Amino acid sequence: MTRAGSALAKTLAGLTALLLGCSWAHAESFKVEVWDPPFNMESPRTSQDYTTLEKASKKWRVCVSFPHMKDAYWMAVDYGVAEEAKRLGVQMQLLEAGGYTNLNKQISQIEDCVASGSEAVIIGAISLDGLNNLVSEVRKKNIPVIDVINGISSPDLSAKSLVSFGEMGFKAGEYLAAMHPKGGEKVKVGWFPGPAGAGWVEAGNKGFRDAIANSSIEVVETKYGDTGKEVQMKLVEDTLQTYPDIKYIVGTAVTAEAAVGVLRDRGLENKVKIMSYYFTPGVYLGIKHGQILGAPTDSTVVQGKIAVDQAVRILEKKDYMKHVGPKLFIIDKSNVDSFDRSLALAPDDFKPTFNVQ
Repeated sequence: MTRAGSALAKTLAGLTALLLGCSWAHAESFKVEVWDPPFNMESPRTSQDYTTLEKASKKWRVCVSFPHMKDAYWMAVDYGVAEEAKRLGVQMQLLEAGGYTNLNKQISQIEDCVASGSEAVIIGAISLDGLNNLVSEVRKKNIPVIDVINGISSPDLSAKSLVSFGEMGFKAGEYLAAMHPKGGEKVKVGWFPGPAGAGWVEAGNKGFRDAIANSSIEVVETKYGDTGKEVQMKLVEDTLQTYPDIKYIVGTAVTAEAAVGVLRDRGLENKVKIMSYYFTPGVYLGIKHGQILGAPTDSTVVQGKIAVDQAVRILEKKDYMKHVGPKLFIIDKSNVDSFDRSLALAPDDFKPTFNVQ
């Protein structure tokens, strides 16, 4: 290469790096709903645009705690928090407790994270009430605590980045109720809301039951359980054994994904329909292939990104929305090929990310 060619190549490389750096720091904007007063899911909501910061002022240390990383739903949240940490230029350490039965482990992991110098904590909670004492202790250290996805009942929280799982359950129930209005033939449903005691499960259960109250849908079985695939598969199999005339399996995304295989193995795929009350890649594929009717999406990636942005805004004493979540909508065969996947699903090649430096 000539000297002139080498100089040109270096110039182009520098310009490329500069452009990439600018795009990396570019703020994002999302359509959201804001609850006011905050921390009460019954509060009035307004639709607003949420615009993230372009860059953090320093490399803040953010601790993120999830119930587990056993399914693609939490992978999508991981993608959201990891990408936002990279874009803003902050450190992120992610911990996962291994399942919804491990509340004490989640608490001890967060305590260790704070002791090691974390300046903000983002929690996807195992329990609605079980982390309240921990939240109070962390807040006494002047460390912001953000409630992401699942819900925590503590009034000491700094912010929430989540949607109403009651509304998620309601939207799934409403979808089915429209197909089976009151006065029609009774339709038997098996309902699998998720792990008992989790805030999102209690809310989802109430929302679903409220939505079907004035329909011909009859819930003949309600089975709670951890959102591991083997656990949900066993619950579905037991229900089908007890109620061979069941018409719908409705529940968590893991339930829906597990039910696809169970129904296929039993030759029931044309007799029993499946509905999820939240959205994952497996549910996405099931809808595309006609194996799952549909599911509401809570734009999981967006919730993760906003939680990190909220944490940085609080640390930098900038204005922030205290209680915010993306607007919900149903994905079914009518729009599965047209909605923006990047808001709800991690890229196919994304690997679990536990640290951003």
